[in-house]
This record gives sequence, structure tokens and C-alpha cells, in this order.
Amino acid sequence: MKHLDVATAPGHLIRRAQQIAVAIFAEHLADADITPVQFAILNALRDTPEIDQVSLAKRVAFDPATSGSVIGRLEAKGWLSRQPHATDRRRKLLVITPQGVQALANMQAAVAQVQAQILSPLSPDEQKLFVDLLGRLVAGHEAP
Repeated sequence: MKHLDVATAPGHLIRRAQQIAVAIFAEHLADADITPVQFAILNALRDTPEIDQVSLAKRVAFDPATSGSVIGRLEAKGWLSRQPHATDRRRKLLVITPQGVQALANMQAAVAQVQAQILSPLSPDEQKLFVDLLGRLVAGHEAP
């Protein structure tokens, strides 16, 4: 049996890239007191107001049970609120607050810097190709 070189294994490289991306995000957004998952949820909520927790979790590809604690932290910061559904009292709709909208606006430049720094070892053409390939890889694994 051939020995696997972990340094060239796609799973290992993806995990390392994710660690690097999270570290860069934390460095640039330390003052904002937000995690990448919290940012993704808040950003998706801005684009999809009045969405329920399960639908929002699917939208950002995050476990619905775990997203509840993330949503709770965002609610504690005053960045989102939960409102009852008009016809189904068991469902809570999530709504970004004006403070959440402002927080997102304040983070946009830093988040753009994060994306640029993550891709900085690559040429502009390589960056475009890399993002395209990552998108195709994810889409291929999410297909039914």
C-alpha cells in the first residue's frame, strides 16, 4: 500500500486553507468581535429578511442546531431579533436590526481585505480560477 503524503492530500490542504482564512479573518476583524460564521449568518440575513432559523442555516451551509447558539450571540449583540411568524407561532423569523445593518457596513472594508489577503499568494488569473474551482467543487458535492 502506497504511503499518503498528507501535505498534498486535498482534504488536508482544504483544512489548512480554512485555518488560514479563519486566522486572517480574526486578525482583521478582532475589533468587530465577530466570527466568520456569525458574519455569514448576518450577511445572509441582510439579503433575506424575515427568514426562519432552519432556512437561514441551510442558506449558509451550517448545522441548524449549532446555528441557534450563533444566532443567540448575534441577538445578544443587538444585531438581529426574533419575531413570531404571522400564522405559525412555533416559527420565529429572524430580522436584522438597524444596529446589525450598521455593523455589517462597518465591516465591509475589512472583509474585502480578508478576501484579498487570503488570495494574495495567487496571481489575478489564478485567483479567479481558484475561486471558480472551489465553487465547482462545493457545488458538485452539494448536488442531489
